Amino acid sequence: MAYPYQILTEEQYHEAWNKSVANPEAFWGEVASSFQWRKPWDKVLEWNFEEPNVKWFIGGKLNITENCLDRHLAVNADTPAIIWEPNNPDEQDRVITYKELHHKVMQFANVLKNNGVKKGDRVCIYMGMVPELAIALLACARIGAIHSVIFGGFSAQSISDRLQDANAEYIVTCDGAFRGNKEIPLKAVIDDALVQCRFVKKVIVLQRTDTPVSMIKHRDVWWQDEIDKVEEMGNPDCPAEEMDAEDPLFILYTSGSTGKPKGVVHTCGGYMVYATYTFVNVFQYQPGDIHFCTADVGWITGHSYIVYGPLSAGATTLMFEGIPTWPDAGRFWDVVDKYKVNILYTAPTAIRSLMAYGLKPIEGHDLCSLKVLGSVGEPINEEAWHWFSEHIGKNNCPVVDTWWQTENGGILISNLAGVTPSKPSYATLPLPGIQPVLVDEQGKEIIGNNVSGNLCIKHPWPSIIRTTYGDHERCRTNYFATYPGMYFTGDGCYRDEKGNYRITGRVDDVLNVSGHRIGTAEVENAINMHEGVVESAVVGYPHDIKGQGIYAFVICTNTHGDDNLMRQDIMQTVNRIIGAIARPDKIQFVSALPKTRSGKIIRRILRKIAEGEMSNLGDITTLLDPNVVDDIKKGRI
Repeated sequence: MAYPYQILTEEQYHEAWNKSVANPEAFWGEVASSFQWRKPWDKVLEWNFEEPNVKWFIGGKLNITENCLDRHLAVNADTPAIIWEPNNPDEQDRVITYKELHHKVMQFANVLKNNGVKKGDRVCIYMGMVPELAIALLACARIGAIHSVIFGGFSAQSISDRLQDANAEYIVTCDGAFRGNKEIPLKAVIDDALVQCRFVKKVIVLQRTDTPVSMIKHRDVWWQDEIDKVEEMGNPDCPAEEMDAEDPLFILYTSGSTGKPKGVVHTCGGYMVYATYTFVNVFQYQPGDIHFCTADVGWITGHSYIVYGPLSAGATTLMFEGIPTWPDAGRFWDVVDKYKVNILYTAPTAIRSLMAYGLKPIEGHDLCSLKVLGSVGEPINEEAWHWFSEHIGKNNCPVVDTWWQTENGGILISNLAGVTPSKPSYATLPLPGIQPVLVDEQGKEIIGNNVSGNLCIKHPWPSIIRTTYGDHERCRTNYFATYPGMYFTGDGCYRDEKGNYRITGRVDDVLNVSGHRIGTAEVENAINMHEGVVESAVVGYPHDIKGQGIYAFVICTNTHGDDNLMRQDIMQTVNRIIGAIARPDKIQFVSALPKTRSGKIIRRILRKIAEGEMSNLGDITTLLDPNVVDDIKKGRI
């Protein structure tokens, strides 16, 4: 069964894209009509990019949870909505049907109301990857509260900064969280954060790890105790609050160049339509498929492609509490085999880390249920793409290389699985409704193919960022002021002879070597092609002759070989793939790279080390392993 707006052939894709460009209002109006609205919109779109001011489905009334839950009850009440795989494979998993999820969301929505939460209030959610995290999001949306999820690895100071920026008076957290062989004391971190946030009124605590915690009288309450109170009151019905299409749904913080996090605001109507539309089309979701996105709900990928997109489509979404390498490097494949996963959506950094373990962890696992593989978070290098396709997909699964950002709400550029062609290391073609352009430094559009430039979007899509919370000017200057009349992504991009787009890295991660612009992602891709390389990160550093030199931090499979010979081999690989201009000037072999717990490489730390600035590296507490930084500093060339 196809969804009303599902594209099933390449011809249909081109028809849809052309229609979306010729008449965006008619196109998105037709897509949006497939959802449940309390009141239809009066006008599809108003916009200008100067202020900026973008509004979709103006006058439309809805509640996103009625689309994620209520509308599925008549036919799919007993369909699994969420499958939860715990961190410890010996612990009991959980399968929550749409009927059960609907009940649990209404329960917790009443808990929020009983604790004083009202429409428009900001609720900070700081939890591990448990089903209650999704329940808390949906409960906030049910009553019109604005949720702000903070990834469960952030420090107390980072939480405090976000709480103060959003003036979030309510918090939902856990006593602790499991992640691999570690136990993370979430409630203790919240307590430290609240020393600077006396305005917080309530902290609702889910018991997960049985970690001893401090519960402050009148402020802290246990999740289960509050659920029991709701149950004692009888049937916990909670009618969905009527929301305007442009009412805020959530705030999600992303790093900013100033060091102060930016609170990206997404709204109810447009976000729902676009997240669902892209979920169904990019992954070619079919009813009954098991969708496994390995991201954390603390990031935009988890919001859009674990919670809102799949549930709005009536899909079965799999939440995983653990990590891909614990208790061994076959954990992903255990999960795929156990639940007969059909769609696997993960990050290149996870793929590369698993590649380092070889093929043995894959042996003995039945992966034949897989139909679609997906990549998200950064450009995937060719070697990882081919490994993923060959050894996991058995060359029988399309690989969708998705490009998008927190500010976008959903995937902007990607092939559609099995519908439009893929190309290794290319995001390929824009989704319907997305009008990408390449511009030079002066903002002049670069016409034609086989060209490179800065990637902008010249027309809004339904889930585009509306503002940065409490500071609209920051939204304007960050995204709309650089190239007037366009949304600037901050990424460099190459468009090939067929119009396929390849992201070459952040513009601030583009090096200027002897007057030549070289994307760090491009150099990393070339280095990673070497058979002895597991992963690399490239930054620029001051060079007396070239202006900028190329400094590469490289993880190798063999740490006991001849370093100088290995350096020469890597340089020859880069020379062969890109050219002599891109050869690294310095190659430092490292055992690990500084990464956040989500797997993102923090290149600003590497850049400072390469530049010789060892003392002022900024906050490293959010790293997966802060000790990595000291090891890299000691080995600096």
